[in-house]
Amino acid sequence: MKERSASPIGFFQKYLTVWVILCMAVGICVGKFLPQIPEFLNRFEYARVSIPRAILIWVMIYPMMMKVDFRSIKNVGRNPKGLFVTWIVNWLIKPFTMYGMASLFFFVVFKAFITPELATEYLAGAVLLGAAPCTAMVFVWSALTKGDPAYTVVQVATNDLIILVAFVPIVKFLLGVSNVSVPWDTLILSVVLFVVIPLSGGMLTRYFVTQKKGKEYFENTFVKKFDGITTVGLLLTLVLIFAFQGQVILDNPLHIVLIAVPLILQTFLIFGIAYGACRLLKLPHRIAAPAGMIGASNFFELAVAVAIALFGTTSPAALATTVGVLTEVPVMLFLVKIANKTKGRFPA
Repeated sequence: MKERSASPIGFFQKYLTVWVILCMAVGICVGKFLPQIPEFLNRFEYARVSIPRAILIWVMIYPMMMKVDFRSIKNVGRNPKGLFVTWIVNWLIKPFTMYGMASLFFFVVFKAFITPELATEYLAGAVLLGAAPCTAMVFVWSALTKGDPAYTVVQVATNDLIILVAFVPIVKFLLGVSNVSVPWDTLILSVVLFVVIPLSGGMLTRYFVTQKKGKEYFENTFVKKFDGITTVGLLLTLVLIFAFQGQVILDNPLHIVLIAVPLILQTFLIFGIAYGACRLLKLPHRIAAPAGMIGASNFFELAVAVAIALFGTTSPAALATTVGVLTEVPVMLFLVKIANKTKGRFPA
């Protein structure tokens, strides 16, 4: 049976940067000419979490969680070296190099362009991205590099489980080092809302539909029905973010570029570490390429959601996570080309 993870990159995913730019334009126009819309939506809030945005983020994340088959974890012992590379890079290296890279650029290199207050919030957004390694989009990058789809599923499944226990303490620690006050209850609530609930719902949906209709129906028919819904959820969330961020962007258009620089450099650094480690361990390319991709890309949906919950839609931290969405696809497609061109350096 053909795995869903082997599907080529979709039209929407391929041009994600274009859609983000369009959402930026629409959102800025809404914020400037129809400010009553974001003001009205702000009324519906609980524990600093916007209910309308939470619903949109559920719509965005839930279908992704359905794609992950957690039964694959029983194969965790199959060629464990690749998994060790993934876990070590994602959780012991990536969050801390992101913190270092962002600190260097926001507080030193770009000191003349960014105030210390803005730099601190941009750093917070970068930390949220660094602590949220990719999940669903890894299937796309794996397919484009002809990665082992079954092994990629194991990597993603174990990574999602680690997020449940590692994301909160890592973010709390790094933001504490940055002197950013983050309430434990809001941070934990964000993970429950945007990881635990959609993850549990996705697992249950996958189980019951597979039991009733079979795995082939679920992966080739049922999940595809949600692709359009996921797209709408992401686009509307971005429009809302830019509606609140409109004035900040108009006042500081250069900051989009300044935020993007350390995020892009961090992506190349993490890919190089993971991909290079796999080569040193003499792992086959079909395992090495996805291992490099999962750390290089980000679970930006989670990062955006938590940034909004912690700091608000108008915050510079939320803007920083959104820039992560803007740079994600073109950078990752470039890394896919690098991986494909260097395939001959790995054992057959």
